[in-house]
Amino acid sequence: MRDNPSSENLKSMPPGSGRRLPIGAEVDAEGVSFRIWAPARKRCFLVIDDVEYEMTAEDGGYFHLYLVGHAAGTRYRFHFGDATDLLADPASRFQPDGPSGPSVVVDPGRYQWNDRDWRGIRPIGVVLYEMHIGTFTREGTFVAAKEKLAKLRAIGINCLEIMPINEFEGEFGWGYDGTLLYAPTRLYGTPDDVRAFIDEAHRIGIGVILDVVYNHFGHGERFCELTPDYFTERYSNEWCKSINFDGPNSHGVREYVAKNAAYWIDEYHFDGLRIDATQALFDASLEHIVTVIAREAQAAAGQRQIYLVSENEPQQTDMVRPAATGGHGLDALWNDDFHRSATVALTGRNEGYYHDHRGTAQEFVSAAKYGCLFQGQRYDWQDRPRGTAGLDLKPWNFVHFLQNHDQIANSGTGARIGQITSPARLRALTALQLLGPQTPMLFQGQEFGASSPFCYFADHDGEFADTVRQGRREFISQFPNLRDKRLIIQMADPCARETFDSAKLDWAECENNAAVVLLHRDLLKLRQTHKAFSRQACARDGQIDGSVLSSSAFLLRFFAEQQSDERLLLINFGKDLVIDSLPDPLFAPPQGQQWRLCWSSEDASYGGSGRRPYDFQKRWVLNGDIALVLASVKVSNGRPASPGPTNDR
Repeated sequence: MRDNPSSENLKSMPPGSGRRLPIGAEVDAEGVSFRIWAPARKRCFLVIDDVEYEMTAEDGGYFHLYLVGHAAGTRYRFHFGDATDLLADPASRFQPDGPSGPSVVVDPGRYQWNDRDWRGIRPIGVVLYEMHIGTFTREGTFVAAKEKLAKLRAIGINCLEIMPINEFEGEFGWGYDGTLLYAPTRLYGTPDDVRAFIDEAHRIGIGVILDVVYNHFGHGERFCELTPDYFTERYSNEWCKSINFDGPNSHGVREYVAKNAAYWIDEYHFDGLRIDATQALFDASLEHIVTVIAREAQAAAGQRQIYLVSENEPQQTDMVRPAATGGHGLDALWNDDFHRSATVALTGRNEGYYHDHRGTAQEFVSAAKYGCLFQGQRYDWQDRPRGTAGLDLKPWNFVHFLQNHDQIANSGTGARIGQITSPARLRALTALQLLGPQTPMLFQGQEFGASSPFCYFADHDGEFADTVRQGRREFISQFPNLRDKRLIIQMADPCARETFDSAKLDWAECENNAAVVLLHRDLLKLRQTHKAFSRQACARDGQIDGSVLSSSAFLLRFFAEQQSDERLLLINFGKDLVIDSLPDPLFAPPQGQQWRLCWSSEDASYGGSGRRPYDFQKRWVLNGDIALVLASVKVSNGRPASPGPTNDR
């Protein structure tokens, strides 16, 4: 290691002068500005090509240095007096050799964007698609994923939710154990590959939001070497040390996280964020860190509209209320209640955390009208109240899903829902998810009935790998069948490369399972083109109501200003139900109208048993495991004026 032989290439700059963000390396026409927050250190050295430069200390624990003549592509590290112990920049923009290697200066201005007319994502009308870049294609890169975007758009997807992409240890992983939050992982490509992916998505009308993790840092992080104040022992969470958002010297931690949210929106044109496990972002400050994240992200977007989603296990509805009224200013909340009811209906099992859900018709009517099912009442599984009041919220404040990365992995074997239920019942529940008023989300491959398992995987070895394996076994042991020793022996090893490789989608299935693709495409077309569905009807506004026909059958009535726009969705995931009369005004057609069938989940083109004729003025049968959409049509001479039923495509 050599000391800087000359000061000619050093330039004095006021703290933060000309910078977009307070930390990291930033390029201008003359050189590079480096800035790091390390309040536990008295001296800090920047190292480039074995030459070290002492940085200037600033108030608040920051160090800065401006080097003339350097540019994008410069590799650098830091040390704090021990030249043999080099650290990556905690705000590194790229780590081509992994989190322990040198950081690389990146110039975001070099990429020429083509999305100037893109206006962002509105919370109404979103159809989400959760994607893990490493397993979405065989190549596992943004370049390869970009080639599949047109397929998703053709089905009706208009917003991607990308699982975390920040740098992490190892050669594969889910991404929720990030060690450097500003660096997109080298495993999926370069920073400009990420930009090109988003640029192409915008070109064809797809928004892209990023899953971010701010409740803990992953294995291998070295933040304590900057300052132990990154963490706090006043709170605990189930993943690792809690991050210090409200204790002594927390200003730099809050800035690191909040500016990271802004960074993804600004430099990568992401259309929003999905914030992981917000219940574990502990903060007693006057302004909660989630509120700060939302404010910074929105400011970075400028005139673009962004979409902010919270994952929150206790389903705290203040997440999606305006900051001005005491909320956190996000747009939507994952609704685990819908998933759990649907899973019980699909499988018949309600063990473990499915304990309080019965999968009954009433649960689905209530979810369609009000979102979360538990809004403050007692929850037996946890022996305490669950959720908070949300009857005032809009349908688009809730995200509904049948599958996501966590829930597939929690099956123990990584089995997709289609492998543990009947095709007919899954078609019916898919219709409910995609036509219901809440925002639907599909998990990658769901749209073509992917068979590839999605187990938890993380590239670790040694004692930590054993800890990961044991942690997975302990978590799934809440399900009695997953305690079977023979099953445990056969379970995929989360730290094995084969587990990661087996999760990769087989895109040949997209062609082979054309009926499943058609089902999703037709349902999303109905959602987009029928006003009853596209406006995401709100029960409080009198736009939707529902009735229970049996423990397994129900109807949802979608009202509209024009009678011809009204729709009736009938679902039965039980046995055949013979209906000679139905003493329920929600089944009564509008004045001068009659119901006609316009869509059936049992259409033969979806692999169903065929569409039977219906005359709703006579005795009829609501078959088991079926979803029907009825439209109202004018009556002429006592008969519907339109021709017989045809699927709307």
